[in-house]
Amino acid sequence: MKKTYVIDTNVLIQNPDALHCFEDNTLILPLVVVEELDGLKKNEGENGSNARSAVRILESYRNKGDLLKGVKLEQGGTLRIEKNFKDVELPPDLPDDKADNRILKVCLGLFQQRKRGQQIVLVTKDIVLRLKAQILGLRAEDFTTEQISGDDNMYSGRSQAYIPEDQVKLFKKHGAPLDALYISDENGKTSPVEAAENEFLILTPDQSSGKTLLGRVTGQKVVPLRYKKTKPYGIKPQNLGQYFMQEALMLPAKEIPLVIIKGMAGTAKTFYSLAVGMEKVYNNPSGEYRRIIVCRPNAQFDDDIGFLPGGEKEKIAPLMRPIIDNLEQILDSDEEKRYEDEEALRDKIQEIFERGIIQTEALNFIRGRSIVGTYLIIDEAQNMTPNQVKGIITRAGKGTKIILLGDPLQIDKPFLDEKTNGLSYAAKYMKGSPYCCQLTLSAEECERSVLAMDAITRL
Repeated sequence: MKKTYVIDTNVLIQNPDALHCFEDNTLILPLVVVEELDGLKKNEGENGSNARSAVRILESYRNKGDLLKGVKLEQGGTLRIEKNFKDVELPPDLPDDKADNRILKVCLGLFQQRKRGQQIVLVTKDIVLRLKAQILGLRAEDFTTEQISGDDNMYSGRSQAYIPEDQVKLFKKHGAPLDALYISDENGKTSPVEAAENEFLILTPDQSSGKTLLGRVTGQKVVPLRYKKTKPYGIKPQNLGQYFMQEALMLPAKEIPLVIIKGMAGTAKTFYSLAVGMEKVYNNPSGEYRRIIVCRPNAQFDDDIGFLPGGEKEKIAPLMRPIIDNLEQILDSDEEKRYEDEEALRDKIQEIFERGIIQTEALNFIRGRSIVGTYLIIDEAQNMTPNQVKGIITRAGKGTKIILLGDPLQIDKPFLDEKTNGLSYAAKYMKGSPYCCQLTLSAEECERSVLAMDAITRL
């Protein structure tokens, strides 16, 4: 039997097109949801934009019929706005003046009027509201259409394989065919390598104890790393993950315009991304990129930027302090003498920003632009929604390289988690793309202090 879904406001705020994701079932919008959309539509940032989009979708259906009686949806279901069930009583601890509780009244009223076998389901991103629904004996679910599976999050962007001895010399010069490689289980049984496009491979010669070979899948071949010996801005890779990260970042935008790097703090994601950008734009300008733009989403900042004092630069300065910290290490690379002349270091950093070599932008100001010839770093990308990620990637102009950095386990934004954030969403759907390299850095590849390393293993 078809289900009746009651949709919470936060579902539409995360994805305005959510009304089209429930197949041919009945969708109920409590009147309070419409009121909340109306209150959000003038807001700045992603919430305001999505509220306006949701309102426009509702308007398109209003023009097709009476939303109070029900209007047919494109996918075959029905959409109806439900006025509050005033006569439905909630427990005294759930006052009627709260929007969430008014949604619960609608759910409870529909539940009491349901036909035999009919299922009433509340769909909300709010965990507390789902708990309240359970207390009332109501069924509640998360909106999972954009949620990735656990298997999707397991993809690391690299794998291991054996290479026949007679293919080693060929690989070093021209690469090796993918079907020449193989893997072996604990019983010695071999099987072909199944690797995605642009996946990195660690190759072990099957008849010698020589050094391992590092390659990248392109088409039906595995080619050696092109930039293995490169030292962007004097920075040398310290582990396998950094060799692969360097390769992905150094590849020209015309070949790989999107790089997705996941990993915990201390794995040098931001540091290495900046080093490559500084090498290409500042140290040895290749003309490939006009500038470096760094954007760092923040849950509170994205919503409240208009209320912060000062101009755009002053408003976003607190968020960019981690970028400055990384720049200090890149520009003053001598660890023994670092910070001996802090005034000169500050002047050099100021010069870089004044010349427009590095520009910092708020996510709100990036969205909607067509960005050309830019090395674009999105730091802390796990705090982006899938819609925000789509908006950024689809706005990439000619010659622009987008780098998404973040840790899916460190979510600061409400209603997002490890499986629903924009970084994980992009990683899932861009896997195997010929235009995307992605990599997950491990805890063992943390390059911070000995304390940080020890804490990673203990905490």
